[in-house]
Amino acid sequence: MLNLTEVLTDDGKEIQREVDLGLEVLSYRFGDFAITRKTPLSLTVVNAGGGKLLLKGNTQLEVMIPCARCLEPVAVRLEIRFDTEIEAENRDYIDGYNLNVDQLVHDEALLVWPERTLCREDCRGLCGVCGQNLNEGSCNCEPADLDPRMAKVLDIFSKFKEV
Repeated sequence: MLNLTEVLTDDGKEIQREVDLGLEVLSYRFGDFAITRKTPLSLTVVNAGGGKLLLKGNTQLEVMIPCARCLEPVAVRLEIRFDTEIEAENRDYIDGYNLNVDQLVHDEALLVWPERTLCREDCRGLCGVCGQNLNEGSCNCEPADLDPRMAKVLDIFSKFKEV
């Protein structure tokens, strides 16, 4: 929490602070992700008048996200930068005269969340039958039967092999 008393009581007032984050985990509907490294939040808060605050800040988080193919944890660096305006009575971030910087960073992290995370570009993923991580070795499972609707596509590719 960052005390905003001096900013909230004076239109045009600006403060700049380095704020240590208390966040250890980012929790969203799609999972919980451990934060392994973080930098202090560099934050500027300006009372823009009319009950509005301008917030400008940046920080870096390193978060463990599972690989989309093999589910092994991958350290991903999130560069969080924001320049936003909020109402001084915003209950999501303001509690009395205090700004909840952890909640602010938590929400901003979602905006820079990677679309897809891979441990490496050539990740082989998991066996669809036994779940073996194919990056660590093959398994003895029979390949799954293909959808019969794909037979025509396989015929096309097999003709190219013959050429």
